[in-house]
Amino acid sequence: MVSMSIKKSPPVLNPPLPAKSKSEVNTISKYFKGKKPTSNQSKPSKSYMQALKPTASTSDVLKIKESFLALTAKQINRINNIVKGNTTPKLCIQMTTKGPSRKQVIIPMSMDNNTTFTKNSVLYVANINRLLKNAKSDVVADFIRSNPNDPVIVTNKVANQSDLQIISQYIRRSEDINELQVEEPCLPQSKSYLKIIGIPFFPNGRSQDRLNASDVKTILKQNQIFNDVKLTSRPRVIKVSPKSDMSIVWINIWDHQSGSKAKCLINRCFNVGRYIATIRGANMNPGVTQCKNC
Repeated sequence: MVSMSIKKSPPVLNPPLPAKSKSEVNTISKYFKGKKPTSNQSKPSKSYMQALKPTASTSDVLKIKESFLALTAKQINRINNIVKGNTTPKLCIQMTTKGPSRKQVIIPMSMDNNTTFTKNSVLYVANINRLLKNAKSDVVADFIRSNPNDPVIVTNKVANQSDLQIISQYIRRSEDINELQVEEPCLPQSKSYLKIIGIPFFPNGRSQDRLNASDVKTILKQNQIFNDVKLTSRPRVIKVSPKSDMSIVWINIWDHQSGSKAKCLINRCFNVGRYIATIRGANMNPGVTQCKNC
């Protein structure tokens, strides 16, 4: 009789985890240094399925658990993230946001001028286009949009400095417009959000005369650090707390996309009477602040 030998196929091994850098190895190894499994750890108090994120693989987590019995669910989850190359984004203040289209011209002016300018928008658009055409400019004013603060002239292209000068001269020479209450036209930029602390909510010490947006604008104009700063909207003033007599002033300014103007202002101090106010960065606040302290 011929004996037949049955060859057993080699066991199927799971593919090894990919090699990691030295820094990642050190990060993983710190979780199981000096840890030894005990009898109390045979049944973990928390299910390791709870440590999974939507992008995590169940088999990968189980492999880590079988290799390192002493690890907790939180440690297994963190090691799996390192193996997968997942990183946690750093928390930061979103202080500067990208601005609107630059195919428009903002004209800062008083409320009375704003009403007159938008009321006669058809006439102003026709006259501005005639002057731009005479100057052989490719820019054409499409229409005038009324904003809560300043009117905006929407154009077909981005206006250059000479186009802005033509628009500025025409508006200042108009009979219906008060020239002293019109600022230089400008193109929209990115917005930066700041807050000012250290200003009393009642500047004169009387409860009926509380700090308002007009007072804040006057304060900013009197300090040289705000010379090149233009507000995008009216400042908003709230109380620090119901029992406090100090305020927080929120201001939004036109800035570059890099936030360079805001970076120059943050942590700077200036005088408001006998008080010292400080400028801080703030998160994006596009809406109206709802305050219950006032």
